[in-house]
Amino acid sequence: MSTYLNDYDYFLPEELIGQIPREPRDHSKLMVIDKNKNTVEHCYFFDIIDYLRAGDVLVRNSTKVIPARIFGHKDTGGILEILLIKRIDIDTWECLLKPAKKLKLGQIIYIGENNLLIAELLEIKEDGNRVLKFYYEGTFEENLDKLGNMPLPPYITKTLKNRDRYQTVYAIKGESVAAPTAGLHFTKELLKKIEDKGIQIVDIFLEVGLGTFRPVQAENVLDHKMHEELFEISEESANIINRAKDEGRRIISVGTTATRALESSVDENGKLIPQKKETGIFIYPGYKFKVIDGLITNFHLPKSTLLMLVSALYDRKKILEIYELAVKEKYHFFSFGDAMFIY
Repeated sequence: MSTYLNDYDYFLPEELIGQIPREPRDHSKLMVIDKNKNTVEHCYFFDIIDYLRAGDVLVRNSTKVIPARIFGHKDTGGILEILLIKRIDIDTWECLLKPAKKLKLGQIIYIGENNLLIAELLEIKEDGNRVLKFYYEGTFEENLDKLGNMPLPPYITKTLKNRDRYQTVYAIKGESVAAPTAGLHFTKELLKKIEDKGIQIVDIFLEVGLGTFRPVQAENVLDHKMHEELFEISEESANIINRAKDEGRRIISVGTTATRALESSVDENGKLIPQKKETGIFIYPGYKFKVIDGLITNFHLPKSTLLMLVSALYDRKKILEIYELAVKEKYHFFSFGDAMFIY
């Protein structure tokens, strides 16, 4: 097992960073890796149904992404970008502000036509994040829906014309500030075909935070501290997964966020526990997976905890060879990129 950060690096030409979603959703490319046979196949995402078996349980993160990026101005006219990160209570949020250096406690920020939202700076946190209290009429959600933009990662430089394309078709509830991107490839029609084949689909929830996409800074990856995210697994979902495990059926996770929630909620007997709590689990090579048997995921950033998680599921050197092959075959990478199924 390598704990050296540079051992999780790879070369990616900039033109392979997915800038716009593939259309239709399930026409993205899919690379299928059989760990036991050491085989790699290339197909399209709609072919995933051929690799799923009757009796499998497909676990997805059904969180909803909010339009968390808003723009405001000071009374002097200076423009500020506000990125909501985490709700503290009904009208108070932890945020990233740009530019933020000159802002003092008590600073008022006006947002939207006729100042639909007004924000007051309450706290400056040690990590540089700010706490804002919002004032408004109606509900915060209604105002945010009018004023907000989807919080696309900084490597996506093209404008997203349809905000629904940064939302899974099965999003139910939540306040995520980034999408569980492996789920973006599914259409309602494909999900219906999957269910018709005898595959159970289970919803769990994890509030995806910005830290998910941040590269690791520590040279020794063991020095990296994960951000914490709230997850929720219902009793019904836990029962379905536990029954499948007892019967030797496969648990296939849609994405790294669903994986982190599942692997954070297992007791010493390998049983999934229904609960709602925060997790800061860090999965890297050497980790023994307790719940999942397969993973549907995108191609992740160099030196990221997500790349380390995928390396833990297979093998670091082999994963880097697979990424090299994906570059050669011109797969698209990151949030609007193509997908991989590894089992």
